[in-house]
Amino acid sequence: MTLYCATSNAGKLREFRLAGQRFGIDVMEMPGLQEIPPCDETGRTFKANAILKATYYGQQAPGLLFADDSGLEVDTLGGAPGVVSARYAGPGASDAQNNALLLGNMRGRENRRARFVCVIALANRGEMIRTFRGIVEGEILDEARGAEGFGYDPLFYYAPYQKSFGEASVEEKMAVSHRGRALTAMFRYLSDSPQRHKAAK
Repeated sequence: MTLYCATSNAGKLREFRLAGQRFGIDVMEMPGLQEIPPCDETGRTFKANAILKATYYGQQAPGLLFADDSGLEVDTLGGAPGVVSARYAGPGASDAQNNALLLGNMRGRENRRARFVCVIALANRGEMIRTFRGIVEGEILDEARGAEGFGYDPLFYYAPYQKSFGEASVEEKMAVSHRGRALTAMFRYLSDSPQRHKAAK
């Protein structure tokens, strides 16, 4: 069973493929994705942006396609960076720039509670099928720890593991992460119905 995804982010693609292996699903980057003009992510929520991307790219996909929108919500920052997590420090910002801005904005704040949120939208030839949501709670560290993962992972402390996501292996992270939970919900949904399985071939 092959499922296409609308991302060229190497870190995300690695996690997508790892999660799919558990269900016998081969996750592939959508063919020709680099040649398609980027989707305008004008939604104000993760769900809205995931739907925008799935329906936009799905129109040109050869089969079922999913798109995710995910990010970090920090309580003391009013939920920021939220939907602009990938461009928190500006359009085209690097992970290092986003992390530096976050650390600067967190300086002196006692409340460090935060969560990663992921919403995945599944579409068939551009027609929406369903969305799936995953959340993981944690805290923002005073400094980066670990070189694994990507994005804000080195700053996100997960208490049950007593380490940051930047110190966790990709297998450890995917077992509990926002993206891992949303992906698992989608793969179970597809695996539970023979008709959906047939449509994805």
